[in-house]
Amino acid sequence: MYAKYRGEVEFLVVYIREAHPTDGWQVPQNVREQILFVQPKSIDDRQEVAKQMCSTLKLSLPTVIDGLDDKVNQDYAAWPDRLYLIGRDGKIAFKGGMGPQGFRPSELEAAIKDTLSQGPK
Repeated sequence: MYAKYRGEVEFLVVYIREAHPTDGWQVPQNVREQILFVQPKSIDDRQEVAKQMCSTLKLSLPTVIDGLDDKVNQDYAAWPDRLYLIGRDGKIAFKGGMGPQGFRPSELEAAIKDTLSQGPK
């Protein structure tokens, strides 16, 4: 989707607090896959974990880091993951369901197509 629409839509991944840190709610799958991080205590730590995440997942999307105050996470109810489309007017044009069950990229793509079909405003 990023490759298809990146010339018309700005994509961002916002890295928020670690969902399954070793000093919190660790899950067996993360242990098996060696995804083992403590909850970052500084912005530098959070940036380092985000870099590793991008590298491991081979993400090509631009990634930004939520502050330690978790303001973006709180304002957008982003935990554990969520998709949003912000319209040209700066307002939310699409708000996906909470992940992982509500993480449906096909719904985001439909919203992107709809928004683009309306033309510039």
